[in-house]
Amino acid sequence: MMADDQASADLGIEVLEVREGYARVTMRVGDRHLNGHGIAHGGHVFLLADTAFACACNSGRPTTVAATAEIDFIAAAHGGDVLVAEAVERARFGRSGITDVTVRRTAPDEALIAEFRGRSRTLRETT
Repeated sequence: MMADDQASADLGIEVLEVREGYARVTMRVGDRHLNGHGIAHGGHVFLLADTAFACACNSGRPTTVAATAEIDFIAAAHGGDVLVAEAVERARFGRSGITDVTVRRTAPDEALIAEFRGRSRTLRETT
């Protein structure tokens, strides 16, 4: 899946770890990620969290996509910050699931940047 994810690749997102129901991805905030206020654009932080969500949801099962997602921005990220998004699947029921993603700055303070919750849907296989 990630080999074909041009959006994540273009932002410099790297996968650190994936196992069933879990994923960690990272991104260094560069100039291309900054908004007009000089802080990381919320859309880029969302994309980082969404990439972790996708990796966790698609580990160990058929193609799974987002049904809905929401994010709470807690603190700003700045140029040069390295962010890590950690996704943990909380529930899977039928073809649906709930996954929480925490986005943190790695140094110097490991500050909480955002909390994301995604609801997933596994697609029916077609023959």
